[in-house]
Amino acid sequence: MKNLPLYFLRSPPSLRLPLPAANHFLSHLSYFITISLFGFGALKLTNTRTSSSPSDLNLFFTSVSAVSVSSMSVVEMEVFSNFQLLIITTLMFLGGEVFVSAVGFQLSRRFKYLNEKNHVGSVRSIEMGSGTSSSTMVTIDELGISKSCSKLLGHTIIGYLLGTNILGSFFIFVYILVVPHAKQVLESKGINYLTFSIFSTISTFTNCGFIPTNENMIAFNNNSGLLLILIPQVLLGGCLYPVGLRLVIMAAAKVTGKKEWRYILKNDSEMGYSHLLSGLRCGFLVVTVAGFIVFQLIIFCSLEWNNSGGIWDGLNPYQKFVASLFQVINSRHTGESVVDISVISQAILVIFVVMM
Repeated sequence: MKNLPLYFLRSPPSLRLPLPAANHFLSHLSYFITISLFGFGALKLTNTRTSSSPSDLNLFFTSVSAVSVSSMSVVEMEVFSNFQLLIITTLMFLGGEVFVSAVGFQLSRRFKYLNEKNHVGSVRSIEMGSGTSSSTMVTIDELGISKSCSKLLGHTIIGYLLGTNILGSFFIFVYILVVPHAKQVLESKGINYLTFSIFSTISTFTNCGFIPTNENMIAFNNNSGLLLILIPQVLLGGCLYPVGLRLVIMAAAKVTGKKEWRYILKNDSEMGYSHLLSGLRCGFLVVTVAGFIVFQLIIFCSLEWNNSGGIWDGLNPYQKFVASLFQVINSRHTGESVVDISVISQAILVIFVVMM
């Protein structure tokens, strides 16, 4: 036992997750069905803003759409009361990829180290009988470092999730208070400023695409500042989430100098979190995403800059450019829209379909 390789002291891969791989689909399905049912019940028991309430099927569809962050809607969003909008916000948050992956990582981490601790304990008992302990001590030290880093990574993921959404909500709320047009739009529709800020941020971050207004973001197509606030949310909660997470870890390592941060960066593949990518893969991801965005933006501006359907009425060139950038980024992610899709060219629709 003295020269026993460390990997023999670890639990088999099949024991490192709380459930066998074959049951992962069922566990996810159960989670989403349960949350959808709770969401439907909450929407059913609360009152809408209008006298006529949507049918049960439409409410359930809305709940499922929010949890699955698909943003398919059969009910106008302005029908829902302020409290119902907060319910939908919660459903989107609980169904978002970042939150679901964070929960899965925490569960996997707990079961993984519980199993590995049991294996180390068994080996230590055997080695005590043979009078050797060096390999066990190395394994215990390695397990301790790995466990500490996994715990730190879990906290970082939660901090990233909460920090991004809180900052986004704050910036939108301040923008609404400062910019008269945005404030007037919400006042005319009777939508609470804070609710709109939180709802829009979480919906955009989770790549759902719901917006409390019936027109989605068309009502704000000339509010370039608001669009620029939402664009990072689209990317940081979507395909650039691994990049954002790695940048946060790199910044923490630079500021604190703790060895745990450096361990996470150097052993990304061993941390057991699929969204934690190496620096090289993050670089490739950034280049790919930027390439798609630039390609779409060039095509979109070339074909729609002088659109005769009225999608740019009242907008100056800067506002048109920001709105175009927002539109092409959202075509691959949330589905939020600042233009009437029905009046843009078929060639652009084909581009959107390909990018989706």
